[in-house]
Amino acid sequence: MGEADSLIETFLEMMTAERNAAANTIASYRRDLADYAGFLVRQGRTLGQAAPEDVEAYFASVEGRGLKPATAARRLSALRQFHRFVLADGVRTDDPTSRIEAPRRGRRLPKYLSEEEVEALLQAAVKGIETAAGLSRQRRALRQLALVEMLYATGLRVSELVGLPLAALAHDPRFALVRGKGGRERLVPLSQPARAALSRWLEVRPAALLPKQAKWLFPAGTATGHMTRQHFAQGMKALAIEAGIEPERVSPHVLRHAFASHLLAHGADLRVVQTLLGHADISTTEIYTHVLDEKLRTLVNRHHPMAKLPRRTN
Repeated sequence: MGEADSLIETFLEMMTAERNAAANTIASYRRDLADYAGFLVRQGRTLGQAAPEDVEAYFASVEGRGLKPATAARRLSALRQFHRFVLADGVRTDDPTSRIEAPRRGRRLPKYLSEEEVEALLQAAVKGIETAAGLSRQRRALRQLALVEMLYATGLRVSELVGLPLAALAHDPRFALVRGKGGRERLVPLSQPARAALSRWLEVRPAALLPKQAKWLFPAGTATGHMTRQHFAQGMKALAIEAGIEPERVSPHVLRHAFASHLLAHGADLRVVQTLLGHADISTTEIYTHVLDEKLRTLVNRHHPMAKLPRRTN
């Protein structure tokens, strides 16, 4: 193992042990830092020798490769954390990323479905149960309805949903105990339709399972023993077609956005939505306030006494 690899692995070990970083985060940091180290090698530099000019040149090359600003910003975050770790560890006496500005990026509003479109998805899932022939297809259709009802009722991340253990429902059928990012746990309430769909699924959930499958709410013959995010996403695309919605507009993440947006549109408190979504920072949840902005604008236009008066001109 070379010096760069050794430093990167030591940093990643610290992120795992001390900051409880998720496996996906560690994998992303490993790729980003390996790309950065490879660039430095091609410039005849090492991680220990990198100057601010080298970091700037790296991001110029990243921009030339067409990376999105959000991806470049995430990569800069990885580099900053790495160099701060190296500085604190005494490997270097400076941080070459300290003067680097984050790539500019617009704040994109989340895509989400209307309440009518979500209802159409749910109706398509119910119809799928009614038309399913044979136990195997009936089971898949019941699982699909349970997944969609749960996702819209809870706003779970897709990885949280497909990776739910049976034990998550053991304490109180009205709630699911969810382990989210960084190992943080939260209780998420389940709607009556979600509880009903879950009950129907549990009645047909396979009983004869391998040990690695038996613990999961949605078991499957995969390496993890539970349903994959990709499989669920594919099922939602097919459901969208049945509901008459463009499949490109539908994904588990879009339904999570719909959950948050619809809650806020009906008067939910932003802090409550933050808790339900499992956001560590309220600023992440604030992107959904576009719904509140539109609601306030509509209320003012509808009810303000001056709104209906003709415009005055000079």
